[in-house]
Amino acid sequence: MIRHCVFVKFRSGVSADERAEIYAGLAALVGQIDGLLSADFGPNVSPEGMAKGFNDGFIMDLADEAARDRYLVDPAHKAAGSRLVAALEGGPDGLMVFDLKIAD
Repeated sequence: MIRHCVFVKFRSGVSADERAEIYAGLAALVGQIDGLLSADFGPNVSPEGMAKGFNDGFIMDLADEAARDRYLVDPAHKAAGSRLVAALEGGPDGLMVFDLKIAD
């Protein structure tokens, strides 16, 4: 399994409602893209102070690397991702992606 970890810096003017709409668009991809198993979203709640400005994030679990690769090029993902990036501080600079391979 691949755990697709995404951390974001929303622009200060992006409302909670807009964030929820962006996340709903990404969550709708579960079941639409083969192998995309789940998605969880939310604000950073860590007390450590190490977030470096990444104030929100989400995790998507994908069946395997092939599912991740399908997800990355899927037009629905590209559209949802474009909406997310448009709401971020510095566009793509407000995004960090990290994929973990989880042992079966």
